[in-house]
Amino acid sequence: MRGDLKLLLRLLVLLRPYWGWMALGALLALATTLANVALMAVAGWFIAAMAIAGAAGALIDYFTPAALIRLFAILRTGGRYLERLVTHEATFRLLAELRVWLYRRIEPLAPAGLETHRGGDLVDRIQADVETLQHAYLRLFAPVAAGAAGVAIVTLVLARYSAAIALLALALLLVAGAALPLVLRRAGEAPGAELVHTRAALRSVLLDGVQGMAELRVYGGSGRQARRIERLSARLSAAQRRLATLSGVAEGAPGLCASLALWGSVLLGSALLARGGLQPADLALLAFLVLASFEAVSPLALALHKLGETLAAARRIFELADAKPQVAEPRARSPRPRDSGISMRGVRLRYHAEAPWALDGLDLELKAGGRVALLGPSGAGKSSVVQLLLRLREFQQGEIGLGGNDLRSYRGEDLRALIAVVSQDTYLFNATVLENLCIADPHADRQAIERAARAAQIHDFIASLPEGYMSQVGEAGVRLSAGQARRVAIARALLRDAPILLLDEPTENLDPPTERALLADIDRLMAGRTVLLITHKLGSALERVDQVLLLERGRVVERGSHAGLLRGSERYARYREDLIDPPAPG
Repeated sequence: MRGDLKLLLRLLVLLRPYWGWMALGALLALATTLANVALMAVAGWFIAAMAIAGAAGALIDYFTPAALIRLFAILRTGGRYLERLVTHEATFRLLAELRVWLYRRIEPLAPAGLETHRGGDLVDRIQADVETLQHAYLRLFAPVAAGAAGVAIVTLVLARYSAAIALLALALLLVAGAALPLVLRRAGEAPGAELVHTRAALRSVLLDGVQGMAELRVYGGSGRQARRIERLSARLSAAQRRLATLSGVAEGAPGLCASLALWGSVLLGSALLARGGLQPADLALLAFLVLASFEAVSPLALALHKLGETLAAARRIFELADAKPQVAEPRARSPRPRDSGISMRGVRLRYHAEAPWALDGLDLELKAGGRVALLGPSGAGKSSVVQLLLRLREFQQGEIGLGGNDLRSYRGEDLRALIAVVSQDTYLFNATVLENLCIADPHADRQAIERAARAAQIHDFIASLPEGYMSQVGEAGVRLSAGQARRVAIARALLRDAPILLLDEPTENLDPPTERALLADIDRLMAGRTVLLITHKLGSALERVDQVLLLERGRVVERGSHAGLLRGSERYARYREDLIDPPAPG
């Protein structure tokens, strides 16, 4: 229970920028509820008073109550509209802010801090779990505040007529607005949590199935994957059925309490009327007042019934948001680099305590304006070097310097402003060509963008598209070929105009003609920059560098020029032969 209160308090803190919207929404909800209660009460009194006056042949002022009825009807209608408008505006603002807040918290975790989370699960937390938190405001905070104030006001009004009726109404209002919701909250906690976790698991499995559909069909795993989806769907349906049952109770029970309160107030009022302590028309007023007052608490049962699902979503979000980045940012400002040289001495890295060393005593010296290639098979540690230089991972031993300063003294954003990357996995967002290019420099003007695209040999192709630079590239750049996507990556690197260039398998999966054309573009890109080329294959790209380092199991086993190693290194020659004619497995 204490943990739940802490979660709710944290949610309230997140809502702080929108407390004004929340307060206004709660006030409008309270005003709407009181207008409806007053409308029912005055209408009941007016009908009864008119009937009594008509039977007795007496005169009655019907202008005032008729005007009040119109006023309360207008207030109820207008208040309901404004309340919906304000609360939904606040909710949409809140959801947008929560997604941005969560992204800012998890962005420093990537990639090391997110490796234990599946992609589908992360998407579910950012999308579905954040969306679930709208219940905290729409169905919990605002309704509880408005309901508590409404119950207090109605009880005080009833007490002016009869303490017994006020106590009876208050007791049943507390049952409908507090006791019943607490019971339903306890009953809905388990299925609510089950719903959140099963939904996340189902989305992850569906995403894995879609992305790996070809592999599943090739290896005969489609049936097994379908059965997993079926089992998770059954669990999700079971949780939804349990919650639907509780929802029915949550919606019907307040009506039962309202009926009991109505009949109880009529019986108590009749006894009071018989003793002369109550006017006949006032009995109708009290009956309708008690009946309508349950509108103030009717949303609370459903709100607390949804609380289990809301808290489960909040736990998943805060679990992710509270994770500590593996790479700590320095408190001081980043130093000014002397040049673009890079040095690594005795660097050791492993991804967790039990894992083998991905880098085991790596030494590398890359002078400003120099070109070095890291060559080696998959798993040799090449990409680990890139992640270290970009401060995406933390190394355990050794020293890394950049521009004459310790790499750890740079803030991540400042460091990555000095480095441009062209990788084999060029991710393109489902946006325009222009927007994808401007990721490198959001403030670049059109001339700079076109200049970078021309240098990357992609401008003519972009210009031939129906909408030019405003053409959509599709999800993950599906409308572009591999070579075109890679040239967009080169244009990005040129637009960044950084002094250091990291080329991570830039020609992977390209056909020879495209590879040769791309290498010519990359050669222009490397001019005047400090370049680190990552590759696992021997090729003409190695002829463009000053030094080649052959890595095996995180260690440098050979170093020298490409031509010199071909002539004087048996290991290097053997590596070349293995690439041309790989050894048989086993």
